[in-house]
Amino acid sequence: MFDVDNFIADCCEAIENDLTHKSAAEVVRCAMSEPSKILEALGEPTEPGITPLYQSQKLTIINLAWKPLTTIPPHNHEMWAVIGIYGGREDNIFWRRIKGHPEGLIEAAGAKALSTGDVCPMSADVIHSVTNPIPKLTAALHVYGGDFFEAERSEWEPERLTEHQLEMDAVRARFSS
Repeated sequence: MFDVDNFIADCCEAIENDLTHKSAAEVVRCAMSEPSKILEALGEPTEPGITPLYQSQKLTIINLAWKPLTTIPPHNHEMWAVIGIYGGREDNIFWRRIKGHPEGLIEAAGAKALSTGDVCPMSADVIHSVTNPIPKLTAALHVYGGDFFEAERSEWEPERLTEHQLEMDAVRARFSS
């Protein structure tokens, strides 16, 4: 049985012992070994949204559900992240900065598709874009090594791939009905 309070406590304990994403990733992997139990505990998402489960300066845990056939432009987190999919699918494109480019341009550097039960740890310097390629909501637990809602970070304009400051209100709007 998945218990939200135990999951939060395990994540908090993991980062007390290891401030990298590695210990937290093990906690998320353990939870994702039975994604149906997470779905049972949190409920089948009926609409998109960002639901904070825990938030501190060291750690943020979010239950995230997002719209079918939606793409989130390239962005960074400026902190490590661990994503665990408990329903649906997401396709990630990983990007890297083009060295010395004055506008902060990026170029594609890899990709990874995540399905139900998959876990994807990301270091603090990762830039990625995400697509929900299926015609239903995708649901995931996101664990961040910092305060996700207060961190200053970047987003890249999708057509020209130029860098600008990410606005949290825009992020929230993408995950609303």
